[in-house]
Amino acid sequence: MALYTQHLPDWKRQEVEAIKEKTGEFKLVGLVDVYGIPATQLQQIRRNLRGIAVIKMARNTLMHHSFDELGGDFESVRKYINGNTALIYSNENPFRLYKLLEQNKTKMAAKAGQTAPEDIVVAKGPTTFKPGPIVGELQQAGIPAAIQGGKVQIKETKTVVKKGGVINAKQADVLAKLGVKPMDVGLVIQVVFYQGSVFEPDVLNVDEAAILAQIQLAAAQAFNLSVNAAIPTAETIGAILTKAEREARSLGVEAPVYAKEIVGAIIGKAYRETAAVQTAVGEY
Repeated sequence: MALYTQHLPDWKRQEVEAIKEKTGEFKLVGLVDVYGIPATQLQQIRRNLRGIAVIKMARNTLMHHSFDELGGDFESVRKYINGNTALIYSNENPFRLYKLLEQNKTKMAAKAGQTAPEDIVVAKGPTTFKPGPIVGELQQAGIPAAIQGGKVQIKETKTVVKKGGVINAKQADVLAKLGVKPMDVGLVIQVVFYQGSVFEPDVLNVDEAAILAQIQLAAAQAFNLSVNAAIPTAETIGAILTKAEREARSLGVEAPVYAKEIVGAIIGKAYRETAAVQTAVGEY
């Protein structure tokens, strides 16, 4: 039974119908987190994705209405609607869309209360700051500093905030002054619905280099299996014949089987064995 069946004002009903119409136009519909994205950057992302994806802002309650009325598979998408959520529509496959959104992220200064996405490290070396209160501010943020040559010098490379740690106000202020921008800002996929399947970010975040390495390893192992088991394929028939010829030649020499192709190798083997015997006899 629908959870959002109450009467809607006309403007809300129009918004719900617009969401439903868009959902029917594209192969992919997803939810993205837009929290903390400045308006100018959001507009730039829209421009970068033109012809690839459409971003639609809507109230969470109206998205709930829309998916509730669409029903079916969209019921599983509704639970991801929370916070600053927007809709994204595309005909791209979800893995490519995820990669495009990651590429459109930019670095920004950290704010107090945010979580460090990675270790935030400040490198040892000179700064552009003249002697002043900045020395104390750096030290209060856990960054050892001193005056050297009329400039503020950071005395050692320091991890200011560990990955997953919360950035406090002093750290955020000092990092901004140093020009350190540790925060990735951009659209963050919460969920994607594509051709009857639901994809979460951890599934879409594919390490292409690792996958390629796995495919190359699998191909090499399959090639070796085919050659060693003598299973001929277009790719391995040459290697199989070369291996068979090499083994037949080795067997012919060891047997020995006198054939014109290997008689020279047989004579050479006999000569080496004779020389070895003569050397051994000579030692006695």
